[in-house]
Amino acid sequence: MNNVMVRFSLIFGAVAGLLIAASFLWSALSPSEDRYASEWAGYLTMIVALSAIFIGIKRYRDRELGGVIKFGQGLLLGLGISLVASLIYVAGWELHLALTDHAFIEDYSAGVIAAKKEAGLAGPELDELIASMEEMKATYAKPLYRMPMTFLEIFPVGLLVSLLSAAVLRNRKVLPARAVA
Repeated sequence: MNNVMVRFSLIFGAVAGLLIAASFLWSALSPSEDRYASEWAGYLTMIVALSAIFIGIKRYRDRELGGVIKFGQGLLLGLGISLVASLIYVAGWELHLALTDHAFIEDYSAGVIAAKKEAGLAGPELDELIASMEEMKATYAKPLYRMPMTFLEIFPVGLLVSLLSAAVLRNRKVLPARAVA
């Protein structure tokens, strides 16, 4: 990866990462009771923000390569943008947890238990679920477990967007560069 690709990765990855991080930091300041709507909004925001991968590859293709890019070059740039965005996402999530006093895992496990109770789970099965939720809370409290898991929430999406963008943009006829008069 050359210096120009690194610069594009940093710029477009920062844009994508900051958009996503801003969305859940905003949600920390105005929490919603509907966890599922929040999850959908989060993934929608993630997809929209990761469109910076497509834009970054296209801009690199048009400005640096004269309108032609090989699949491998596009994929490498897309992965660089995804990496930067994912690292910012992890940092943003850690900030979100700090701002909410790490309430996420407590709220999540309580929600899972309440939903299963409402569905009729009782007795030893409920006790087993509660024990597994307690184990999950203890594991999630460890940053060396939590941070890679957070990274894996977004990076595969970035990988998919990178693959699609590199495949589409290798065709010079797709959104060709405009001639400057």
